[in-house]
Amino acid sequence: MAFSVRKAIKSDMPAILGLIQELADFEKMPNGPQLTLNDLYRDGGFDGSNTSPLFFCFVAEGTDSSNGSSLGIVGYALCFYTYSTWQGRSVFLEDLYVRPSYRKQGVGKLLFIEIAKHAKEMNANRLELHVLDWNPARKFYEKLGGSNLTEKEGWHYTRYDRQAIESIANGTK
Repeated sequence: MAFSVRKAIKSDMPAILGLIQELADFEKMPNGPQLTLNDLYRDGGFDGSNTSPLFFCFVAEGTDSSNGSSLGIVGYALCFYTYSTWQGRSVFLEDLYVRPSYRKQGVGKLLFIEIAKHAKEMNANRLELHVLDWNPARKFYEKLGGSNLTEKEGWHYTRYDRQAIESIANGTK
């Protein structure tokens, strides 16, 4: 099998939406994704209404070397830009997912390299992500030089859901 990575286009979004659900199932959170295809079109800048897309995405495609047939999209990486008051431009990797039957074949590394190239082109000083403590991908990220900030610096990731945001905004928290 041969694999290649490219920037995602609008017609990839249905496959990406399916992979997002596969990732949620893998992470034992099958009810997590609340996105629709229209959300991806809008927020990725694919419907023409958003001149500042909220995310960018790469896809990995496979080809069966024995007969040249396409395996379709076998993985994706979805990222967005952030900003550090200490170091400036940053890229956050929200998702990197490879279908189970294509893991351990270099697909994840190809996707990660493409993200790093993009971050370098954007003059980003940081590439950040979070990963579940039980996920074997932690070793993959560490092997590529990632630092576990919870262990190293004591940083903890905090999240406010929609209900909490509304409570805070309405002054009820």
